[in-house]
Amino acid sequence: MPTIRILTENDLRKVIALDLDAIDCVENAFLALATRDVRMPPILRLDIDDHNGEVDVKTAYVPGLDSFAIKISPGFFDNPKLGLPSVNGLMNLFSAKTGLLEAVLLDNGYLTDIRTAAAGGVAARHLARADTSHAAIFGTGVQARLQLTALTKIRPVKTATIWGRDIAKAEKTARDLSRDLGIAVAATDDGKSACENADIIVTTTPAREPIVQADWVAPGTHVTAMGSDAEHKNEIDPALFARADLYVCDNTAQCRILGELHHAIDAGLADAQSRQTELGQVIAGSAKGRSDARQITYCDLTGTGVQDTAIATLARQRCDASDAGTEIVS
Repeated sequence: MPTIRILTENDLRKVIALDLDAIDCVENAFLALATRDVRMPPILRLDIDDHNGEVDVKTAYVPGLDSFAIKISPGFFDNPKLGLPSVNGLMNLFSAKTGLLEAVLLDNGYLTDIRTAAAGGVAARHLARADTSHAAIFGTGVQARLQLTALTKIRPVKTATIWGRDIAKAEKTARDLSRDLGIAVAATDDGKSACENADIIVTTTPAREPIVQADWVAPGTHVTAMGSDAEHKNEIDPALFARADLYVCDNTAQCRILGELHHAIDAGLADAQSRQTELGQVIAGSAKGRSDARQITYCDLTGTGVQDTAIATLARQRCDASDAGTEIVS
């Protein structure tokens, strides 16, 4: 009978953190997407508008990996009002050889948080200037904190600004990050001022209207959009697509439907049929990344199933090595 390993969030936190290994793991996932016969179907999404909620189901098979993950990820964005996290969920890991369930990762969204932040680090590694020192982070939640943490591991970030609609939340996030990262972090509720002097801008919100305008982005800046993972979400002024010297996405087909690219297409600024540069291609060297310090680079990350399979596989391997979790025989 097959043995299934049950892993809790506590188990996973002991073996997986937002470190260079996690960033490299996600980078290799993007590389595989560009260079291997990865099978990644469209995202299945269920909207629960009555409660400002959505549920995404993502998966991918990566040749060379022994397992593949199927992730169920609810996001209910009024939850903080109830004292609950916005995102939770779990990942199921199956054998790529037999299809048998191997592990249930009850991570409550932790692995999604890690792989999403790691993707921001990958984007910065390949598209932001090497001398990036000041970051602007839009958002005050878990992902905002993790994105800045990832940036400090990839680039010499010394100062940052946190933007939030609720200035009290922005100030608390800034204080916490300043303490945890040992850098100077300020807070503001003014988006334009947040972008001033920023070498890199990262958006991490579920905004439905742009919170970053194209003319706020100075030459030499890199922008990573993390939050637009559904048709109705839109963090970035579509005009930035036309203004940027280089636009890069995680997956063209997905971003045409869900990402900031979707809004640029609707605005008539992008061709719906054109093939966009993908992050995996930049990593592989088959497409150009940043080539000039004055360029505006723009990365659209909607979150892919290949990232989930990669981070889930790494987590299970580490838990196996440490004998973490509980094994059951089904």
